[in-house]
Amino acid sequence: MNNSTKLPAITVSFWIMKICATTLGETAGDLLSMTMNVGYAVSSIILLSFFIATLSLQLTSKKFNPVIYWTVILATSTAGTTMSDYMDRTLELGYAMGSIILVSLLIITLALWKTLEKSLSVTNVNSFRGELFYWIAILFSNTLGTALGDFLADDSGLGFLGGAGLIGTLLVLIVIAFYFTKVSHVLLFWLAFVLTRPFGATFGDLLTKSYEKGGLNFGTIGSSLILFIMLVVFVSMSIVKLKRDKVASH
Repeated sequence: MNNSTKLPAITVSFWIMKICATTLGETAGDLLSMTMNVGYAVSSIILLSFFIATLSLQLTSKKFNPVIYWTVILATSTAGTTMSDYMDRTLELGYAMGSIILVSLLIITLALWKTLEKSLSVTNVNSFRGELFYWIAILFSNTLGTALGDFLADDSGLGFLGGAGLIGTLLVLIVIAFYFTKVSHVLLFWLAFVLTRPFGATFGDLLTKSYEKGGLNFGTIGSSLILFIMLVVFVSMSIVKLKRDKVASH
């Protein structure tokens, strides 16, 4: 079976949905761990269990299913938020050390993936093992994003808006490199994938935090609802397009 058909095309809508999902993951993770006062450790266990359950559906599916795929992305994002906060705050490792540990785990994952599968391509994943590496890399990148985003927002002095602006600028540079340079598209994809997570993290903080803390004061519940609706709309559009493509191919 060719697992590449189980992954979406890398288009502009893919990145919009990725940012919506990662931002929703930030606000939903905070909603569970802080607003509902469940705590980082228990929230991480709950959300990791949800990730494993949704990942099982994705790995056993025989074709691309937008609902399952984006549910797993959302699961990695919410779990990543609470896991990062547990490392940085409960274990008191701090944002910088947490980011260093997660960068190391992500690099090790990608190195093992490259060694065993001979490719880091996200458009041609041909094995169960390759897809498993794909999702582990996504989990680590989304967890890293929370730590890096919090570091930029809280410790760097940039604030929520400044952090989002810096990451946004880096993402624009990646887009320029994609279209106007010969830099590996696989490398650019993973750079963009990692950076959209801290963009989502800082943007999520911008939406949820109070005016006094530099945010827009929508709160975790309001922000999560807005982002959930946006993601549902885009996923629905993806499903419609998929059905149209199937009809056109027959």
